[in-house]
Amino acid sequence: MTRAAVILPWERPDRQDESRAAEARLEEAVGLAASIGLVIICKAVLLLRARRPATLLGSGQVESLHATVRADNIAVVIIDSRLTPVQQRNLERALGCKVIDRTALILDIFGERAATKEGSLQVELAHLEYQRSRLVRTWTHLERQRGGFGFLGGPGETQIEADRRMIGDRIVRLKRELEQVRRTRGLHRQARKRVPFPVVALVGYTNAGKSTLFNALTGASVYAQDQLFATLDPTMRGIRLPSGRRIILSDTVGFISDLPTELIAAFRATLEEVAEADIILHVRDVSHPETAAQRTDVIEVLEGMARSGTIESDWQSRVIEVLNKADLLGGREAVGARPGAIVISAMTGDGLPDLLGCIDERLTHAMELAHYRIPVANGAAIAWLYEHGEVVERTDEEDGVDMYVRLSPANRARFEMQHAAGITCFES
Repeated sequence: MTRAAVILPWERPDRQDESRAAEARLEEAVGLAASIGLVIICKAVLLLRARRPATLLGSGQVESLHATVRADNIAVVIIDSRLTPVQQRNLERALGCKVIDRTALILDIFGERAATKEGSLQVELAHLEYQRSRLVRTWTHLERQRGGFGFLGGPGETQIEADRRMIGDRIVRLKRELEQVRRTRGLHRQARKRVPFPVVALVGYTNAGKSTLFNALTGASVYAQDQLFATLDPTMRGIRLPSGRRIILSDTVGFISDLPTELIAAFRATLEEVAEADIILHVRDVSHPETAAQRTDVIEVLEGMARSGTIESDWQSRVIEVLNKADLLGGREAVGARPGAIVISAMTGDGLPDLLGCIDERLTHAMELAHYRIPVANGAAIAWLYEHGEVVERTDEEDGVDMYVRLSPANRARFEMQHAAGITCFES
């Protein structure tokens, strides 16, 4: 097992609330490291008076950390911050061991967890984008040749330049393959729109319990563990709401504070499932001491998607907040009612009927009430309305079946186009 140290550089004032935030951030980094099998020997919060360009940490902190690395035989030090290439290299020289930053740690976790072809492509692209920024032109021993003669000839192509070129070529190929994935996802979404069931997407901070909730609602067996980034690849299942209406539930990758920009770009195809959703369930771990900060982190990612045009600017109107893990606080009653939120425990099933009812109600508000008279012999049209809508009232008469039914705008247009023959449409 690889022995590791986790270090959090912290620049904020040493107030009590900030100390709690630092400890929570450190524990999250420890959880990230432990989730890929590292044995955490040492963990610490190091207060920074100023960020040193060469090493980020102060010289005294580096010396103390070096002594700890040697005494405890630590093989890797994780700095829970973003390091520049120069800072990473200088720290490795000073500490005598491998040093990785927060971005590299998250990328390693994603690389280990990606199970599908799409997930592997996205993770590899993010890795290469990160590695390309690490190739700095300071290692002259990697030069393979020189151009010209004597002292006037400058260096020819260096190994770094060759590596950069190969990485660039691979990035272009990966982006091309991911664009094909994106087009395929778009075709799948178009197919779902032709048989349009509403899509409900689960989003939230990593380890908020999204996969556990997904399994509880669908009866699926998506991998769910008490660890960060237990699942990466999106999964979709159909379920039926109390009204009889069918929906598609989508489980997506978890978010995290300081999510690497390389990952946001690489997982664009996955995040587009959120953009296309009719309802977004924001799953929160209400038992976590930093639940409010986690909520802010998720909203910032979604707002970034809105600014880039990936998701509509009014995305918040489609959000239902789901406060999960109420069982860890003593039950739903202990959490209390929260305006605009549903309190549940995905593990025990407490509150799930209320959640399904809330989804049903939200979808109903978006539907239109239509009034049709359908010939008795047209059983296919009647069955279609029962399958795709919510029949509010039905009256059987000699000259036909009078039906009031709630339909989504897309389903109403589809029904009136496909089943127009012999059907009378009334203004609602």
